[in-house]
Amino acid sequence: MTDLKERLRAEALASGFAGMGVCRPDAIPEAAARLAGFVAEGRHGQMRWMAERMNWRGNPAALWPEAKSVVMLAEPYTPDEDPLANLERPEVGTISVYARNRDYHDLVKKRLKRVGRWFLEEARRDDPSAAHAIKVFVDTAPVMEKPLAAAAGLGWQGKHTNLLSRDLGNWVFLGAIFTTVALPPDAPGADHCGSCRACLDICPTDAFPAPYQLDARRCISHLTIEHDGPVDTALRPMLGNRIYGCDDCLAVCPWNKFAVAASEARYAARDDLVAPDLAELATLDDTAFRARFSGSPIKRIGRDRFVRNVLYAIGNSGSARLRPVADALARDADPTVSDAARWALGRLP
Repeated sequence: MTDLKERLRAEALASGFAGMGVCRPDAIPEAAARLAGFVAEGRHGQMRWMAERMNWRGNPAALWPEAKSVVMLAEPYTPDEDPLANLERPEVGTISVYARNRDYHDLVKKRLKRVGRWFLEEARRDDPSAAHAIKVFVDTAPVMEKPLAAAAGLGWQGKHTNLLSRDLGNWVFLGAIFTTVALPPDAPGADHCGSCRACLDICPTDAFPAPYQLDARRCISHLTIEHDGPVDTALRPMLGNRIYGCDDCLAVCPWNKFAVAASEARYAARDDLVAPDLAELATLDDTAFRARFSGSPIKRIGRDRFVRNVLYAIGNSGSARLRPVADALARDADPTVSDAARWALGRLP
């Protein structure tokens, strides 16, 4: 199967992926143990689905017992501009790089399906008597993509817990092809973080209790995307103008000097999402929100949670110009939005 694997690698690279590796479905027992501890300590925050499907997440072999190999693929979304540039511009919002254009779930999955279909045809051609099958996953199924990618040799999980590669940096989306074809596994990736602490030290909310550990309850990405309801008042000032996600720990990684340019044009930032005006975003009603973020991953958090985030940014702006915006939302029908507006008013001149 070595020849088939190398043909698959060539096809994947030609299709826009920047890296490929293979591991066994049972290759991540240590990750399963870490996940159990993470959930037991409550560090998963409001991501209840992590606890509900922990058995599948920690044991890919249980998710699909017939699978013999997991093919992990990495697709770069490396930004063209400094992702942290807007943090010093308090009247505009900062949106995580991955969410500044089309939803990567759709784009990566379509590419995965194309490569997967090609692979299946090749496998059946090589062995017509075998009834081989595949399943593809991109971030929405109970699959631990980062540990699997590390086990497949694509890199390692850095101190910020994200996948990191000497060849690709850390601006990558991951996709998985589970298959009944037994492919030769790759050697797992080795850790090259060394003594570097850049990702840990830059975190605005101290969300890393220790290297290689994350407390999602303090992570800005979790707070602005997954967390429903009001954010702890002690954490709100630390959000700055980050209104969807956070890139700080990714952006400072020294290994990004080797980051591969994104090949997908639809990952390039939309002009209206590079430095969006907070005053404009705060006025969005549900219809306008859905229209503006059609096809964007931002759409899934809904208008109320998004405007809540915008109001926290307005409260952190120190701008008297934005006071009327917050005042207009202090009586919003959503209690979390009105709470955020009143909090903002209490901080503005």
